[in-house]
Amino acid sequence: MEHNKSYALSLGLSIFILLAALTGVEYLVAVTVASVFLLVVIALAKAGLVLYYYMHIYRLNRSDLEADRHSYAYKTGSNRFGLWLFLLSDSFVFGGLLVTRFGLLGNTRPDLNQTLGLAVTAVLLISSFFMNRAETSMEHGDRKGFLIGTAATILLGVGFLAGVVGLEWPLAIHEGLTPDSGPAGAVFFMLTGMHAFHVFTGVIFLVIVFRNGLRGLYSAEKHWAVEAAAVYWHFVDVVWIFFYPALYLIGTHL
Repeated sequence: MEHNKSYALSLGLSIFILLAALTGVEYLVAVTVASVFLLVVIALAKAGLVLYYYMHIYRLNRSDLEADRHSYAYKTGSNRFGLWLFLLSDSFVFGGLLVTRFGLLGNTRPDLNQTLGLAVTAVLLISSFFMNRAETSMEHGDRKGFLIGTAATILLGVGFLAGVVGLEWPLAIHEGLTPDSGPAGAVFFMLTGMHAFHVFTGVIFLVIVFRNGLRGLYSAEKHWAVEAAAVYWHFVDVVWIFFYPALYLIGTHL
């Protein structure tokens, strides 16, 4: 079991390093060749890695729903299916926002602080790494590792909110980019505002899970709430994987 835990943690670290490398390549592509095609390909590759390795989308194929209807395994399988249906419906909202962004701005984008944009992206990416470690730890009965990973995720989530709402918004407003200043302002505040709301709800979810973890309510055999919180948090990361290039990298700034 310890060997399996070490492998799972190592895999999570490897995926994080790959995601970080792709983010670096993404930024370099934007400032050099500015290829929209390459930026889209990189974003899709990053999202695929998170969906498969961090969000465990393959678990939808498990036979939990064939178990006894009163068993924990059956309830987990049913809950998992319901969660993914919710995320699918939520993805249409974010997809609509992306369509709106390109419909209104085309090949232009708001003139935003590139350093800050890359920094908050890194913070959210690192938070997903710690959330993966927290979930993996609980799956192997490591309560301490779960608590440390969850606490780190919460702090990084708050840091992301501080970067976007506390720093980026005032800077944008100071530069004349406001919700009513035109299409660019409306798009920027709508996309970042909707995403920040989801990050905020994710932080609340994690605080509840952390508190329950302190009370010893989870075990290696029964920890659906931990998996649900992790999947939701990684979903928020996937959304930002597309929002970041759409707002900061694609097109010429206005």
